Amino acid sequence: MTTYLVRTDLTTLVTDPDDVRLLDWAPARTAATIQTGDTGPEFFADWRPPRPAADLFLLGAAVYCADKTARRRGTPDSWTREVTLRLPVEDAAAWHSAGFEAALRFLTGDHWEISPYNSDLHPLARVAGVPSEEQPIGLDVDGVCLFSGGLDSLCGVIDLLEEDPKRRLCLLSHHEGGQASTAQQFLLDELKGHYGAERIISRRLYLRPAPANNHQARSLPRPRENTTRSRSLLFLSAALALASADGTVTPVYVPENGFIGINVPLTRSRVGSASTRTTHPHFMNQLGAAAVAIGVPNPVLNPYRLRTKGEMLAESRNAELLRRLVPISVSCSHPETARYVGRKQGNCGYCFPCLIRRASLAHVGWDYDEYAYDVFDEQDVTILLNRRSRRGADLRAVIAGAFAERPDRDVLRNGPLPQGERAAFTGVWRRGLAELRAWLASGARGALTELVESRS
Repeated sequence: MTTYLVRTDLTTLVTDPDDVRLLDWAPARTAATIQTGDTGPEFFADWRPPRPAADLFLLGAAVYCADKTARRRGTPDSWTREVTLRLPVEDAAAWHSAGFEAALRFLTGDHWEISPYNSDLHPLARVAGVPSEEQPIGLDVDGVCLFSGGLDSLCGVIDLLEEDPKRRLCLLSHHEGGQASTAQQFLLDELKGHYGAERIISRRLYLRPAPANNHQARSLPRPRENTTRSRSLLFLSAALALASADGTVTPVYVPENGFIGINVPLTRSRVGSASTRTTHPHFMNQLGAAAVAIGVPNPVLNPYRLRTKGEMLAESRNAELLRRLVPISVSCSHPETARYVGRKQGNCGYCFPCLIRRASLAHVGWDYDEYAYDVFDEQDVTILLNRRSRRGADLRAVIAGAFAERPDRDVLRNGPLPQGERAAFTGVWRRGLAELRAWLASGARGALTELVESRS
């Protein structure tokens, strides 16, 4: 069991044993162990959410930092952790029955205990730039849209702005620097140039566990977990805080294709929490119900929950603009890794999101981007299909999963689906697999051709 104590008042005396880890929330202060970086004042400026939404945002930040500092290595099964999070909130009674533990367990595959304790201090009360008034103050927007810098979020923003010429959006991004941050900024500049800065407000959240320093009461352990599953909670909780500042009916948009949303495991070895559930409908429903229980009723909408990625692109409301901006977007799981082998950084070309990206672009005839590794290049595919190389694991799994004969019930392997929608999600899954098969069959060369034909 790893226990974390979250503090918003850093003057509070800590009497807990040394093995209790402190998650100190003090944006832009060096004493914090939840680091918001130099962009902290910019992110928090000029808005103030109601207390329940601020508490939810604090939960997202704390869970994300706990997830990254509680190692899976050393647990009995080398995966499942037991984590207790003591969280300051306004209404502890409401939190006790909200159901966040179940949502977190489904999301990360761990055993979570959320232990709320009452605190009168609003989490943003002492943050620079946040209005001092007690009432909520918003950014005067019609919605908050998650904006990762990937292809789905780019497509979603374009569609939302094209759908209603008067719509004003807050685009929410999270980053820790690197290629994803660069892609976000380039795309924001292009979108503002096209639609006008008055229609787009950007809030870019830099947040991570803080490196150790002498100003911290208790620094977090140095090793970091690289299997983070909780980023979507951070993303969604921050978006709900922003939206709720404008009112309880202001929506949060989550533009994510349904194929990756349900994320049916490609092989039996990827069943369960080995396949991410960041926007799985079951998690989204669990989180929505828990948020309502603590007083955050804002709707969370995914316009593409029943669309494949290729269908998203094909139905774009401004295909010309989308096609022009596609090369700037980054859909990769690990966009930095190519620099260690002297290749182009950005989209690696061999991770699962990159393979889905290429299949969707091929669906609309746009598969001409440059990748660090090209699975249709014979030299690259020789490297990727080498059994000693982990780089080819996703490619081998995609081929195995896309060409296998699979029963409809497999659509439930990554979690339950909303009542009455199993057939619709099964259709999304089947069409997504068809996009993968069509792309692979059309471009395979050399060893990849042999592998694809052996599965067909």
